[in-house]
Formats: sequence, C-alpha cells, structure tokens
Amino acid sequence: MFTGSLVALITPFKNEAVDEDAFLSLVDWQISQGTHGLVPCGTTGESPTLGHHEHRRVIEMCLEAANRRVPVIAGTGSNSTEEAIALTRYAKQAGADAALVVTPYYNKPTQEGLYQHFKAIHDSAELPIIIYNIPGRSVVDLSVATMARLAKLPNIVGVKDATANLARPLDTRIAVGPEFCQLSGEDTTVVAFLAQGGVGCISVTANVAPAHCAALHDAWRINDLKTVFRLRDQLQSLSNALFLETNPAPVKYAASLLGRCENSVRLPLVPVTEATQQQVRTAMVRLGLLG
Repeated sequence: MFTGSLVALITPFKNEAVDEDAFLSLVDWQISQGTHGLVPCGTTGESPTLGHHEHRRVIEMCLEAANRRVPVIAGTGSNSTEEAIALTRYAKQAGADAALVVTPYYNKPTQEGLYQHFKAIHDSAELPIIIYNIPGRSVVDLSVATMARLAKLPNIVGVKDATANLARPLDTRIAVGPEFCQLSGEDTTVVAFLAQGGVGCISVTANVAPAHCAALHDAWRINDLKTVFRLRDQLQSLSNALFLETNPAPVKYAASLLGRCENSVRLPLVPVTEATQQQVRTAMVRLGLLG
C-alpha cells in the first residue's frame, strides 16, 4: 500500500521545453527531504499540455532519478480510454509501481461509462491503478457504489480523492474495506482525511515544503498528534496560498523562489499575479522556507 506524503510533482519548463536537469534535481531533493513517494504527470505536472513523447520522458526520468528508493505512481489518465491504456502500458513497461488514472474529463460519462473505462484500462495493463476522482476538474464524480464495484478488480488498489467531501473516505472505507488505499488530493484537509480512513496525501504543497509534509505523516504513523496538529497549522497558510490561482501556477512560482525551476507554465495557464506572489512569498517566509 502507498502511504504518507506523495508529491504531485511539477514539470519544470525552460525555453518552453521540459527542463530535464531541474526535474531530475527536484526528484533527488524530494527523496532527500523524506518524501514517501513520487507522482509525475498528474494535474500539477501539467499533463494536459505535455506531448506524448514528453509525458513518457517525464515518467522515465522520474523512475531513473528515484532508482527504486521510493515508489513512483505515474499519471497515465486521459479522457480517451485508448490513450489512457497506451500510457498505462508504457508506465508498466518503464517500471512504475502504479498508475494514477483520472476520471475522464469533458466526455461526462455515466457511472457505467466510468466503470467500463477503468475496467478496460485494468484489463489491458497488469499494473496497480489508483483512481483519481476530481469532480472540480473532470465534471464527473465517481460514486462510492461505483468505487466499490471497481475495487473488486484485483489491480484497482486505491483512490486519490479530491472531492473535498470529508464524508467520502469514511463511506468508501465502509463500502470497500480498510485495505483500499485512500489518498487525499487536498492539502488543506489532509489530517481530517487521515482521521476518516485515509493513509496518505498526493500533495501539491510537498513540492516546496517536502520535509514538513513528510514529518506530518511520519508523526501520524506513530500517533504523535501534538506534532501532527502543529505541522498542520504551520502548513495551512502555505497550502491556502498555493491555490489562490489555478494549480500549478502558484506552486511553480513558489518553487522558483527556492531555485527549483523557472516561473513558467504552459498556456492556457499563465504565471500568477503580483498579489498572489506576495501571499505565497509571505507564507513561505512564515514557514521558514525563505529568509
């Protein structure tokens, strides 16, 4: 099972291309800071604007840099089932530990369509699959009943829940069982999510505060609630600031302040405004990430 702080990696760009050196350095730094797992090519990695070759290359680089030190869950989702199958097969071939597969956006499938989409991917690649349920971006919400049905397939092992509904992890735990890997997709509610049956977080904030995020989950694991609550409170202003504008524009600005990448996103996203820059910088200073 995947647990703890798993970073939803940004994809650094330079001169409009993937900055491979910055990405490899970012992965190595994340592991040295205690991050428990890596998730390339998700929403935060700007997967919708990565070309197919770039997408595969980012997964390949992540695996190369991680070198089996921590698990790699490769983002392989698409609103095209055929494309998602191809990317998931590639992730399996490349050596990923699992695939993160988002609910199909734009198409608006029914619950039966969602089931058949994930079943087709499951049946085409022998790789553990974590379903990424994010209604705010995909417009569809995979129901608890459909999740329970999918969980009967042997390689559907978990969910990244970005519904912001804190009843959902408990309902899912009751319907599916405690072995199903539930990962939060919301940094600001992670502790509450853990208390409701979650086992970790695929985190945006961990891109710039990996040690703090990892320490929170380490403390949760040993039931050190005093430390958990202290870190939760310390991280809250930063996590809020990183979503003042569309992710990943704020976190890319934050990472640029740490020298981890250029402050560059791909259209239709644009860099954050000066007002947001100030709030992100202030939150980073408050947490001790900047002088």
